[in-house]
Amino acid sequence: MLSPENQKILIAHVEAETAHRMDETLATLSEDCVFDDRALGRVWHGRAGARDYYRMWWDGFAIKPEGSSRFTPTPDQLIVETRFVGTHVGSFLGVAPTGRPVDVPMAIFVSFAGGFMTGERFYWNPADLMAQVGVEMPFALAA
Repeated sequence: MLSPENQKILIAHVEAETAHRMDETLATLSEDCVFDDRALGRVWHGRAGARDYYRMWWDGFAIKPEGSSRFTPTPDQLIVETRFVGTHVGSFLGVAPTGRPVDVPMAIFVSFAGGFMTGERFYWNPADLMAQVGVEMPFALAA
């Protein structure tokens, strides 16, 4: 079970992230947080890196809350099995907006320490997302 302290920070994080309140979202993260997107083969470091990671997704998609997520908590880590659901409304990885809907299964490993989220590790299939926006793989993922 996730500790009460980590539950509190997670709730604050999800509320801020869902509402796209960047400063409040970043305040839930440790200064040295790590966002490791295994599908893209890239890692973003620190709050500045997290800001860039969120901007990439928030600018590219109008996201719809997904209510059927599954959570597996431990005291200092949370594993989330969810779906990324939304509409491609802005440039994402160099792909111009298509207006197409997306629904991509995703697993997220969230770590905690010292009253903050210390990072997230994401697993998803970029070919699935790109096919839904009308782009065939393989293509070089934008850095």
